[in-house]
Amino acid sequence: MHRFFVPREAINGNSVSLEGTIAHQLRNVLRMSPGDHILVLDNSGWEREVELTELSAHSAAGKVVSQGLCSTEPRTKITLYQSFLKGQRFEFALQKGTELGIVEFVPVISARCVVSSLDDGNRKMERWQKIIREAAEQSYRGRLPELAPAMFFREACLRATRTGELSLIPWEEEKTRSLREVLEAHSRPFSVSIFVGPEGGYEADEIATAEQAGVISVSLGPRILRAETAGVVAASAILYALGDMG
Repeated sequence: MHRFFVPREAINGNSVSLEGTIAHQLRNVLRMSPGDHILVLDNSGWEREVELTELSAHSAAGKVVSQGLCSTEPRTKITLYQSFLKGQRFEFALQKGTELGIVEFVPVISARCVVSSLDDGNRKMERWQKIIREAAEQSYRGRLPELAPAMFFREACLRATRTGELSLIPWEEEKTRSLREVLEAHSRPFSVSIFVGPEGGYEADEIATAEQAGVISVSLGPRILRAETAGVVAASAILYALGDMG
């Protein structure tokens, strides 16, 4: 059954109003008709099965036939602090991270990023939100991951340790602490922040800055991962270790 995130005001009791892009997709792309059923989510954690009652070129309407709490959200809340990447690699990290279950993304400017201005990154927010929404609908997410404004690396480190329970920064030069060892030393953290650098990784003084703020450097093993996949790999390992992968 096709799933759509809608504004909360689109749901009024048992009546649902759908407009714009969603109405166009229902009528012209999916070729749906009155009587067909879809699932709508208002980002509250509830999902509602809706029977379509009206369809036009620019709007649609339906009635709620059943509802329940969505059970697909992980218990462990992971925030990915992803440094800006070249081309579409950042978008890949957003898409796959959403599919996996990451609950928040924070774009970060670090030393080796091709982007040096916060404005350059924030101009892409609308497109990134669209990618997150589509990935969340496809992967049966119950909530849309948050997309925070872009920030510089030091500010991001302070934010992570101030708001999260456990903050980690995978680093290829880390030889003494593995991700597994750090997770075993912490009793099932509720929230985990992961820092992933740009192409070329982090500079040594950035790791020092992170550790001073309370972010723990960890190893993900002997192989070097690409910047767009490291966050997904780390999040997968964390969710599996903490029992959130089924």
